[in-house]
Amino acid sequence: MKQLVLATGNAGKVKEIMGMLQPLGWQVTPQTEFFASEVEETGLSFIENAILKARYACAQTGLPAMADDSGIEVSAMQGRPGIYSSRYAGPDANDQDNIQKMLSEMMDVPEGQRQASFYCAMAFCRHEHDPTPLIALGQWQGEILRTPVGAGGFGYDPIFFVPDLGLSSAELSKAQKSQISHRALALRALVEQIKTL
Repeated sequence: MKQLVLATGNAGKVKEIMGMLQPLGWQVTPQTEFFASEVEETGLSFIENAILKARYACAQTGLPAMADDSGIEVSAMQGRPGIYSSRYAGPDANDQDNIQKMLSEMMDVPEGQRQASFYCAMAFCRHEHDPTPLIALGQWQGEILRTPVGAGGFGYDPIFFVPDLGLSSAELSKAQKSQISHRALALRALVEQIKTL
């Protein structure tokens, strides 16, 4: 079985990715089992940050690595917060802080102009100096609600409305989300590429 390091400590992500890669002969191990440090996300795009994280995990372990970088882009805010989604309200901000800042900034934006997209970039590096990392992107389109709805998920899920389903992302079941989310789409696309290795 081939071994792969997942550049995250998020148990949910590890389980989801493990479920897709194990049947292909990959053993997936979170980076937290090898090292505790985090690479500085100095990239200017989701793709650059995903590659930075994957290369760093390769360098720390000597094994192939997979990483993702994701966030939300809001049309009325010229694509912000983008790569700064997790620290939008400041370096020590939590999900609630970020949501409140976005809602106040979007207060005067009328219905029909509240479009937003979750983006996820995933990268797979065979080794630290891999000149051709595999890259996959996922996009999930929705709208920003005026008040949080739902108790599931994390991040901006309570204010991300999915028009096709008439629910916020925080109201979706894990099974629904694993079919249509930006991360699920990127992961499936990347797994298709890994199959050819």
